Amino acid sequence: MRLLFLGDMVGRNARTAVWKALPDLISDYRFDFVIVNGENAAGGFGITEDIFLRTIESGADVVTTGNHVWDQREALAFASQHDRFLRPANFPGGTPGHGSGLYLARNGARVLVSNIMGRVFMHPDLDDPFKAAEKELEACPFGEQADVVVFDFHAEATSEKQCFGHFVDGRASLVVGTHTHIPTADYQILNGGTAYISDVGMCGDYDSSIGMDKEEPLNRFVTKLATGRFEVAGGPVTLCGVAVQISDSTGLAERISPVRIGPRLAEALPKFDD
Repeated sequence: MRLLFLGDMVGRNARTAVWKALPDLISDYRFDFVIVNGENAAGGFGITEDIFLRTIESGADVVTTGNHVWDQREALAFASQHDRFLRPANFPGGTPGHGSGLYLARNGARVLVSNIMGRVFMHPDLDDPFKAAEKELEACPFGEQADVVVFDFHAEATSEKQCFGHFVDGRASLVVGTHTHIPTADYQILNGGTAYISDVGMCGDYDSSIGMDKEEPLNRFVTKLATGRFEVAGGPVTLCGVAVQISDSTGLAERISPVRIGPRLAEALPKFDD
C-alpha cells in the first residue's frame, strides 16, 4: 500500500497548489490513500467547509487539523457532518466532530486515521494524548479491525512527538508530526516497524515565518510591539509531506521518504521499492 501525507496547508496559494497537484500525484505514484492537514487553509487560521470539500474533491481521503481547528467558527457547525474531517481526538467529550475514523483505501485496506494533539507548549491544553491514543487503538485494534493505522500528532515539542512515536511503535503504520511548519530530517522506521517523522512541514511559502509574511513576526521579535496583523505570505508554494510504503501483510512500514515539491527547498519526490 502507498500512502501520502501532506503537511499543513497555509492560506489560499497553498490550498490551490495542493488541489492542483494531488490528482497527478495520485495517478503518477499510484497512492492508495491520501491525508492532508488543513487547519491553516483559510487565511492561515482555520478551515471552512468549502475548503474541506474542495480538498476531498481533489483526491484527499481525510483532512486533519490541530489547535486552529475552530478559528473559523463555521467549523463548529460542519465538523459533525463530515466523517472525513478530523479534529484532535483528545478534545473533551461533547466537542463537535470526530477525532478518528476508519476508511477504505483504494486497494481495499481498512485505514484508521486518528488526529491527536500534544500538550507541551500547546494551547488549549487537551486531555492526555497517550491515553487518547490507547483508547483509539483499543476501539479499533491494529491488525484486527484496521489494516493500517495513522496518527497525525499535532504538537510543538519534538521530545513529546518522539515519545509518542515510541509509545505506539509496532501498533501503528505511521506517526507524522504536524504543527511547527518546518520539515525535519528524521524520517525513519522505528524498531517496531512504525514510520515516523517529527514534523512533516507545511504546504506554503517558505520565504516567510512559518507561512506568514515575515515582516510583522520579525518586528515583534525585535521591538516586542505588534504593529499589524499576521498575513499569509503570498510567494510561490512548496508542498511538503511524506510518502510511505506499507506492507499489505503486516500493516507496518517498509519505506518512508520525504516529499518536497516547489522552489524554496531541495526537491524530494516519493520513492518506493519495486
